[in-house]
Amino acid sequence: MSAASASTRRTLRRVRITGWTALTSLLVTIICFLTWFHIVLPADRAALDSFFANEEISVVADNGLILATPTGPSTNQGLVFYPGAKVDPYAYLPTFEGLIAQGLTVVVVEPLFNMALFDTTPLAEATDLAPGITQWFVGGHSLGGVRACMVADDAAVSGVLLMASFCANDLSATDLTILQLFGDKDGLIDPLAVAQASALLPTSNVEYTFTGANHASFGAYGPQGGDGIATASRSEVFAMIQGTIAANLLTN
Repeated sequence: MSAASASTRRTLRRVRITGWTALTSLLVTIICFLTWFHIVLPADRAALDSFFANEEISVVADNGLILATPTGPSTNQGLVFYPGAKVDPYAYLPTFEGLIAQGLTVVVVEPLFNMALFDTTPLAEATDLAPGITQWFVGGHSLGGVRACMVADDAAVSGVLLMASFCANDLSATDLTILQLFGDKDGLIDPLAVAQASALLPTSNVEYTFTGANHASFGAYGPQGGDGIATASRSEVFAMIQGTIAANLLTN
């Protein structure tokens, strides 16, 4: 075998090894990526057990959407809600329990990769689950609120609920009713980003800050890394959330 032939073989061998190494690294990266996105902050089991035991509420899950409806009379108002990043979508059902029991229909989206910003579910697909609803709102927690703003220009939407969140697209020229809820113990939301994004909202935007609530207080899950320490109980915060929504959003 000539020296040139041996050198060529060694080169090809190195190329093959490099190629397989690169492919293996890519596959490992993809697997780690998918694993990371599918590890979610779980919903609190006791809170969910209590929610599902409520006979005033019916829940149906299908095709990436969770529909919660009152078993009694409906108010003909509905909310399509987007979860925070990597939070179990079911964690938000207890947040709205009292409102649902009193007549509000809620559709919680189970987003792609557990990230609302990646979700491409058409809003109509969610609202079609409850054709009897005549007034729809969209909302979300944290990055879920950013996603809610992105679909708020739909003609079916009357208002937006932002929980520990803000808009990244311009809704300032709309006549939407927008309700922003914050917690004074939130250690995750960026106050500067909230302030800068305020120009994207209508001047009629209504904002409330709940004393003792942190970032995770808006759902039945937690604790969440980097968050502040909540001093208000979950039931206290949920009561404040539901009362504020009823008084400022659902009255329209």
